[in-house]
Amino acid sequence: MNIAPLRGFSRQRVTGSGKLVTRLTRVSLGVALMLAVHGAVKAQNPTPNTEAPKKVNIRPPESKAARPEPFDGASVEKMSDQCVTLDTENGAIVIEMLPAAAPESVRNFLNLAETGALDTTTFSRVVKGFVIQGGNLSTSENWNAELAARMSRHLPDEPGNLKHVRGIVSMARGDEPNSATTHFFILVADGPHLDGKFAAFGRVIRGMEVADAINRAPSENEKPVVPVRIKHADVSQCQKLKTEN
Repeated sequence: MNIAPLRGFSRQRVTGSGKLVTRLTRVSLGVALMLAVHGAVKAQNPTPNTEAPKKVNIRPPESKAARPEPFDGASVEKMSDQCVTLDTENGAIVIEMLPAAAPESVRNFLNLAETGALDTTTFSRVVKGFVIQGGNLSTSENWNAELAARMSRHLPDEPGNLKHVRGIVSMARGDEPNSATTHFFILVADGPHLDGKFAAFGRVIRGMEVADAINRAPSENEKPVVPVRIKHADVSQCQKLKTEN
């Protein structure tokens, strides 16, 4: 996966040796954090193969407590009632949440949508006839240290019983246990070899034709020639969206 050039940092003139050292230290820390994120997300790509699932741990290593987000502590019942609409440049994709299968993956996705973290990001990877992949926050027009920190938070592995069939939304992850962060993929074809290995957490209920169009668009080495941008991600009650359909 190619990560977009780092944005959000600009050179500023400072005076005084103390101020200069402080500013350089802050910039160095920010660059170090973004480089760490770059390395962590490289492997988060589901591939169309038949490799046997690997045993994974239940929980990720302890990390520094993050700032509370809208769906932190939300019940499975509350999350089950939510749908996420990805308003893309090609049209809308509506996804219903399935938290009974992967509650922390759903919580993470709802928080990303509700806080605006997915806004202006792109579907930065496509595998023809297989998946489209989004959630790379470094493709955002608002890329900054805060989004870099958000993308460095790891999720517990939740390989549930949901089958990876067309329309399923699942978390991308690397080879290491508990390595999912913000990357997700939408299947445009069945992927049974992913069952029990990736955390399926949602299902497209409207807009599969949009996902298909994104998947068919020209690409080189799984990178879209013109990546489709998510203009805005919205969280709404599923019942209202289904009624409107």
